[in-house]
Amino acid sequence: MKIAAIFMVALYGFSMVQYFVYLIMQRDVFYSAGRFALTGGFVCHTVLLGLLIAAFGHIPAFSLSQVLLISGWALVGVFLALHRKLNLKFFGIYAAPMALLVVLAALLLPEPRGTQIADLDNMAGNIWLIAHVFTIFIGDAALALAGGAGVFYLIQERAIKHKKRGFFYKRLPPLEMLDSAGYACLVLGFIMLTLGLITGIVYAGLVWGRLWAWDPKEVWSGITWLVYAALLHERLVVGWRGRRAAIMAIVGLGVLLFTFLGVNFLLDGHHGIFTKV
Repeated sequence: MKIAAIFMVALYGFSMVQYFVYLIMQRDVFYSAGRFALTGGFVCHTVLLGLLIAAFGHIPAFSLSQVLLISGWALVGVFLALHRKLNLKFFGIYAAPMALLVVLAALLLPEPRGTQIADLDNMAGNIWLIAHVFTIFIGDAALALAGGAGVFYLIQERAIKHKKRGFFYKRLPPLEMLDSAGYACLVLGFIMLTLGLITGIVYAGLVWGRLWAWDPKEVWSGITWLVYAALLHERLVVGWRGRRAAIMAIVGLGVLLFTFLGVNFLLDGHHGIFTKV
């Protein structure tokens, strides 16, 4: 496991450097090296998760370090699945550093000691929980990428409005491409988030005997879903594009991050067992 973790971090770090060099130099050799390293890091990441599953006998999602490890894996996986279709070569400067930061935090955080979760094997092996975990994480990863597209949109828009079109103007894609990429990530993320909430509700009904308990995590997950539902509605019905959609994607990312981590640290609830430190 340690070898897989070392190679994962090294490859993610090398990928980040190559993507930043590509941003500056605009030479495809650096982009190719960054993508190759990121793919290799993802393979090592997948192997590491597989080894953890074999060692624990269940999905590794019962501590903050484990949750971060899965979230980093989902982020890189979604990025690799989408980057070629969306033709966003530069976007690795967002995905690679974020992945590196998340996995480093996961590896440096200590595993909780003395924590006992009743009936953990049955709980962790439940197919609805497994589906809930992976759909939620994939949805969160896609929505995080949508937020990144929103940031780049605002940077490029600002560059265009200024008479001196400098560093970013020459290197970022056209606004239409950034807007389309953000929309594609939004649609994927919203679909997966919806499936994640549905599978979570089914799991709660089977295990806890209630579909909804007004747990802080449940409430904020519902708020997050409503924020993205509103954004998607405005894009499809009202025709929101460009700056408004980019700002809302960034706002949604803030709500998403609070739901993902902030709720468990600031508010008490039964989801806290998944992010113990």
